[in-house]
Amino acid sequence: MSDPAFFGYGSLVNLGTHDYADPQPAALSGWRRVWRHTPAREYAFLSVEPHADTTLKGIVARVPGADWAALDQREAAYERQDVTHQIAPPAKTTIAVYCVPTPLATPTKPILLSYLDVVIQGYLSVFGPAGADHFFATTAAWDGGVLDDRTDPIYPRHQVLTLAETKIVDAGLESVL
Repeated sequence: MSDPAFFGYGSLVNLGTHDYADPQPAALSGWRRVWRHTPAREYAFLSVEPHADTTLKGIVARVPGADWAALDQREAAYERQDVTHQIAPPAKTTIAVYCVPTPLATPTKPILLSYLDVVIQGYLSVFGPAGADHFFATTAAWDGGVLDDRTDPIYPRHQVLTLAETKIVDAGLESVL
């Protein structure tokens, strides 16, 4: 892999939301997922923050020709950070993760259920039910609650879930709320 790559830990794990090349399961050591709240967004969104005791499952995918423009636009509220040396299996290229800088104080905002559905569907597809469990166990800051928009999705890359996937999302939410 000579093109640079990104580590996806949220909606980018759902391969139905993008077409980046050669996605592979990977792990990022020393980070955890966290729901962020910002004045720039109406709803909470996922980010990562350093956390020495946590390793995240996710995917690594190539960014052909180092053309970051489309991905940077998709991840506009985030900054890219080099995590090459924290990825397993070890990479032969530069790997970046998108994270939100330390947020300004802002009221907590709800998590879009349609967004969470997309994320969990991705984890189920790549890692099976243990992947969904891993997501819920390694994600912090669930305090904003959840806005149930499944019947009229607000999240622009929403996906249709099977009944089994929906039950897994709902059970995971019960475990963290």
